[in-house]
Amino acid sequence: MASQAQPETAAPEAVVPAGPRIEVLGDASPEQVAALVAILSGLGGGEEEAPAGPPSRWSSPERLVRRPVHPSLGGWAASGLPR
Repeated sequence: MASQAQPETAAPEAVVPAGPRIEVLGDASPEQVAALVAILSGLGGGEEEAPAGPPSRWSSPERLVRRPVHPSLGGWAASGLPR
């Protein structure tokens, strides 16, 4: 019988995190690398801020001054006259 060659299984590659990567060329000390990382981190955008929604009517100052107008007899007068 002829010997059958078994297919070689490749070792699973290490998972590389997707994201920014810094490669320092040359002879840099750990302090220099730390300073470079600190500067680049400060320049980065970081997390995006959530867009501001519409202002809450609950905390509106006009809510404290004026009562809501309900449809009623003479309700039209309450809409423009001070109390």
